[in-house]
Amino acid sequence: MLRIAPIGPDDRADWLSLWEGYLAFYEATLSPEQTALTFDRLVADDTIHGAIARADDGSALGIVHWLTHPATWSAGEYCYLEDLYVAPDARGTGAGRALIGHVADWAKDAGCAKVYWLTQNTNATARALYDRVASDTGFVHYQIAL
Repeated sequence: MLRIAPIGPDDRADWLSLWEGYLAFYEATLSPEQTALTFDRLVADDTIHGAIARADDGSALGIVHWLTHPATWSAGEYCYLEDLYVAPDARGTGAGRALIGHVADWAKDAGCAKVYWLTQNTNATARALYDRVASDTGFVHYQIAL
C-alpha cells in the first residue's frame, strides 16, 4: 500500500534524494540555488504543486510536480505534469500510476480540461506506463532556450 501527500517542508531530504535521481536519469545538472528555489516553490507557492508517494514504512517512492495554465483551445485550464520520478527500486509497484492518478484527480477537481506531459521517446519503461494511462498525441516537442 502506498500513500500520496502534498510535498511539505518536512519532506525536503526525501524529495532531494528523489529529485537528484530524476536529474541524474535525464543527465541534467541544476545549481543548488535552483534546486532550493524549486523546493521552496513546491511548499510555499500555490502555482506549482508537488506530491510525494510513500510506502507503508514511510520510505519515499516517488515525486510528481505540476502546474496549470490558461489555454486557447479550452475554457478550462490545462494541467502540465512537469516532473514525474519513481525510485528505481520502486518501479513496478504502482507508484508511477498512482502519482499520475493523483495529478489527474487534482486537475479534475480544479476544473482543468486536461492533463498532459512530455517524455523522451527513448524512455521505454515510462512510455509503457504512459501508453496504458493516456493517449500519445503524436506531437513532437521543440524549444528555444533563452
